Amino acid sequence: MIDTFNEDEDTYRFLLDCEKWYGKKVEVISAIPDKYSCIQDVWRKFLSLNVAHGAICSSELKREVRKRFEAANEFDYQVFGFDIDEPKRAKSMTLNYPKAKAIYLLLMHGMSKKMCIELVQDAGIEIPDSYKKGFSNNNCRKTGCVQGGIGYWQKIEREEPKVYYAMAMMEHELTDTKCEPVTCCRDQSNRAKESGLFHVFLLPHPDYPSHKSLKDMEGREPAPLFECNGFGCAVNDLMPKPNAVESTVQTQLF
Repeated sequence: MIDTFNEDEDTYRFLLDCEKWYGKKVEVISAIPDKYSCIQDVWRKFLSLNVAHGAICSSELKREVRKRFEAANEFDYQVFGFDIDEPKRAKSMTLNYPKAKAIYLLLMHGMSKKMCIELVQDAGIEIPDSYKKGFSNNNCRKTGCVQGGIGYWQKIEREEPKVYYAMAMMEHELTDTKCEPVTCCRDQSNRAKESGLFHVFLLPHPDYPSHKSLKDMEGREPAPLFECNGFGCAVNDLMPKPNAVESTVQTQLF
């Protein structure tokens, strides 16, 4: 498990249940506290939350941690949880990260996300609480996931207003420091892209009145929770990255 120390507490209950199921101890690796004290340190260091090629917290707290693990350990392969609907991501992983020695057992066995959830439940294990609450991922629930999208953050606003407000204030803080918009969400419409006004603030920023806030966006209910496999933090794996920035791939179910 690559731990961001920003996860829902029920994730760790799920980890212990899986240890019993596997009959093996799950090794936990992390960049905290060795490199960062918390996820907010990453956002403030890079003045970034979520950009076209992914989230900086995913890169620093997951991908880079995995790469250090790979460099320090010998292994035959790593199993990545891409399912039958994600062959393009698997292909991208294989081409971009040959050192990871990636294999994809869910895809190989024709497993869908729903089948994965059913398999866990059939083993008598409760799925993480985030899914039971209707969220489509289980990542970084303490602060909310910066890659959650419009519908995700609309749900956070309704059900966890304190978390929503804290992230809105983080957007404003980073925007003020960087002197340009820094947001979690994007307006994907052609009109917004053409105008350059694609940033969507969680709460309106007084210095950027031309940019939308979440209240201006159409409601988008998250996908059914049991349809998500929990790998989360997905990025545009096939998109060209500036300065050869790698895509982030989270290797664990937690």
